[in-house]
Amino acid sequence: MKKNVIAIPALLCCAAALACAQAQPASAQAAVPAHQALSGAAPTKIAIINIQSAILNTKQGQKAAADVQAKFSPRKTELDKKRSEIDALQEQLRKGSATMSDDAKERLQKDIEAGTKDLNRKGQDMNDDLEAEQGRIMQDLGGRMMKVVEEYATQNGFAVVLDVSNPQTDVLWAAASTNITPDIVRLFDVANPGAETAKPAAPAPAKKP
Repeated sequence: MKKNVIAIPALLCCAAALACAQAQPASAQAAVPAHQALSGAAPTKIAIINIQSAILNTKQGQKAAADVQAKFSPRKTELDKKRSEIDALQEQLRKGSATMSDDAKERLQKDIEAGTKDLNRKGQDMNDDLEAEQGRIMQDLGGRMMKVVEEYATQNGFAVVLDVSNPQTDVLWAAASTNITPDIVRLFDVANPGAETAKPAAPAPAKKP
């Protein structure tokens, strides 16, 4: 069940893990370095990667997360305000239930119900829009990330790269030396520059009259 008021960075992390887990190309399974193909030796090394962490730690991933938060923060603030108003009405009803007339209590209850219904609708709409935005971002970043992983694994003779983003993964233990997450983040940033916000151009000098 979706929550009405959400923590944007947390949802972004969840979407990143899901999108990237589904974005792995089949071609990565068959990649064999040229020097190994000539010698007849198959790759045997195994690596692990936290795809969720990798994407969110790239410059473009950080910028995307900040952009999403900035875009949806006003709507979240509006929902928080609406929820506070409903809480105030509920507190008013609770404190005045012994002294209010039946008509006053009924009007107050109707206001609470209408406000709650509006809050739920707006919260659902924001969640739907947020998921669509995240899906668009992660389809782009996840696809490009997997190209970097495939190339890295091919060049370094890895037979398998396991994603340990999901806490339910079957990997119980792995040596730190098998974690290629930092390398993939670095290579992604090199291959995909331009995430930094452009600096404003200096104003042209005023012309003399």
